[in-house]
Amino acid sequence: MGGEMAIKRIIPCLDIKDGRVVKGVHFVKIKDAADPAEAAITYEKQGADEIAFLDIAATTEKRKTRIDWIKKVSRVINIPLTVGGGIKDLVDVEPILKAGASKISVNTAVVKNPYLIEEISKKFGKKSIIIAIDGKKSNKIKSGFEVYVRGGSTETGIDVVEWARRVEESGAGELLVTSIDADGTKEGYDIEFTRKIAESVKIPVIASGGAGTLEDIRLVLTEGKAEAALAASIFHFHQYTVRDVKKYLKGKGLEVKL
Repeated sequence: MGGEMAIKRIIPCLDIKDGRVVKGVHFVKIKDAADPAEAAITYEKQGADEIAFLDIAATTEKRKTRIDWIKKVSRVINIPLTVGGGIKDLVDVEPILKAGASKISVNTAVVKNPYLIEEISKKFGKKSIIIAIDGKKSNKIKSGFEVYVRGGSTETGIDVVEWARRVEESGAGELLVTSIDADGTKEGYDIEFTRKIAESVKIPVIASGGAGTLEDIRLVLTEGKAEAALAASIFHFHQYTVRDVKKYLKGKGLEVKL
């Protein structure tokens, strides 16, 4: 990606279950955190560049993303809103964008049907589609990382690097990459995982999974070569504000919008 000087984005992530913002460790052990609209307003005031809104149980509970949550949140913020969870096919996309989302994030459905990326990209534009890639370390895979689906519960045998290249060619606008090994641990992003993907594509990579300190975020945006960092726990439990993160990054010479 465009080197160190690209403006780096900070994206708080709201994981939604039963209408509440929650946070899990390794995608399980869910803790309740806040009301989604209130949380979104707070993050925008703190200087969030975007907000991601992931309906974490949508795929496993086999239901659609909750449109009313999207409307509620998009009405109260002016920054872009990304929505993911439970998007199965082309017809699922329009209601979400109409409800006020700027972008949609798709994972499980496109692994099953890669042509869906092209369909969404052609109909709604490349900027509106983010492909989420969840990966775990694997010594059976060339890059060392394997794609997982269904909320991180199901292995696919697909190499994350090959998959990243393929979805870029198919028309994805951005990649949201989550290391399942690191997710919710607050022990730092998986730098190697993020960098391997970022170096293999030209589209922006959003790093996710594992932010615990301000330095973790700096590292993934520099050594990990990500263009944006997504975080949940550190924000929801008031360890840091988005502004704290941005001031720290600016102090370290990174370009951010303050």
